[in-house]
Amino acid sequence: MVATLWDGHARIWHGYEVHGLEKIPEGPGLLVFYHGATPIDYFYFMAKLLILKNRMCYSVADHFVFKLPGFKLLLDVFGVMHGPKEECVKALKNGHLVAISPGGVREALFSDETYVLVWGNRTGFAQVAIDAKVPIIPMFTQNVREGIRTLGGIRLFRLIYERLRLPLVPIYGEFPVKFRTYIGDPIPYDPNINAAELSGKAKAAIQSLIDRHQKIPGNVFRALMERFETQQKED
Repeated sequence: MVATLWDGHARIWHGYEVHGLEKIPEGPGLLVFYHGATPIDYFYFMAKLLILKNRMCYSVADHFVFKLPGFKLLLDVFGVMHGPKEECVKALKNGHLVAISPGGVREALFSDETYVLVWGNRTGFAQVAIDAKVPIIPMFTQNVREGIRTLGGIRLFRLIYERLRLPLVPIYGEFPVKFRTYIGDPIPYDPNINAAELSGKAKAAIQSLIDRHQKIPGNVFRALMERFETQQKED
């Protein structure tokens, strides 16, 4: 029921579409995605996956998310977990899908309408895929930054986060812009590459989806007008 409600909200408020759902393997896989100011697009995707494919996907979230009031039911329904790596590997080896955004909270707060990936040198997710011997599936939602924006460009908020790890960056918007989630070609398991190399491949795959499907810089008015386009975007 919760998935149905989210799917209804996605269709009504954002005209939500998913392209490339057939690229997700029947077995386990690690979904890697760009993190908008909030993960609302990911919840939309999860609802669509559950309704159309009858599949769940575990996801990894920052610990502070579990402390947000009113989020427990949503997190339980969508299989959100803390990690750590061993738990992710176990879920994958049990045949499940697992999703993670390597940019995490930092990308959510401090990326902007230029859609810069804020991954740093993170390779843990790639090591999880290697240990579980599963493919990585890249994913990106068009206009996700135009739906909700942050004031992360203000230096004070960045300093507070880096020193105290408190995500106290104001957000604004919830504009009813067009959302399209694009799923890229899976990156197959390769025993001959290390985590750093696999992380680089995953980052390049996400960047390719951004380059192909997102006009830079993002623009709220343009994204709103895309709600009225009659021609479907090319997959």
